[in-house]
Amino acid sequence: MPKSLEELRQEIGDCRRCALCETRTTLVFGVGNPEATVMFIGEAPGRQEDLGAEPFIGAAGQYLNELLALAGLTRPEIYIANVLKCRPPENRDPSPVEIEACSPFLREQVRCIGPQIIVTLGNFATHFILRTDRGISGLRGQIHITGAFSVLPIFHPAAAIYDRSKRPVMEDDFRLLGRLIETRRAEYAQKAGQEQQAGQEQQAGQEQQAGQEQQAGQAKSGQAQAVAGTRAEAGAEAEADDRPVQEGLDI
Repeated sequence: MPKSLEELRQEIGDCRRCALCETRTTLVFGVGNPEATVMFIGEAPGRQEDLGAEPFIGAAGQYLNELLALAGLTRPEIYIANVLKCRPPENRDPSPVEIEACSPFLREQVRCIGPQIIVTLGNFATHFILRTDRGISGLRGQIHITGAFSVLPIFHPAAAIYDRSKRPVMEDDFRLLGRLIETRRAEYAQKAGQEQQAGQEQQAGQEQQAGQEQQAGQAKSGQAQAVAGTRAEAGAEAEADDRPVQEGLDI
């Protein structure tokens, strides 16, 4: 099993696992911070992405950059990938066969990155991550918990390019994302503080125990010295009285 994004990319290689390999220009793996707190997942590469080998670099990507600012994010902070790594012809919807062939790579990307928050852009990414058939309209604007991840479904940026009435809704969702990020950061800081306090208490307990053991050792040493002294006195008396010394004397 790949241990890093680089190893995963090498594992995929020049993928021939579905028919999209015959029509793509290039494979679009993913890009961004490999230790990102927030991971964005889209549907599939578009024309510009297919040519540039990078997700979200076309018009939808430019709009995404604007939306990120509403959440207090920048592109270098996040990681972006798609359910499919190759462009479907004419930007058609991904087929179930294509999703099945490509989805193991997305799962491994998520495992490699380990984000706290996953933002699913559009129906296909949302259906895949949440394992649901519900439409994005009924799921967006809500925070869903699945496993270790907080999942926030949002319309795909391309949808707001074609339908500008979706823009206010998308902007609200990215502001919600910003609040979610702040909440997770606060929870992380609190947990880190609790772990630090627990570590300090453990260290203090260990130091106290070590002190008690040292004190007990010193007391035992003093007792041993007292016993030795008593034995020496007994030996002297026995020698003076010509009496045998008793061995194993307990005090």
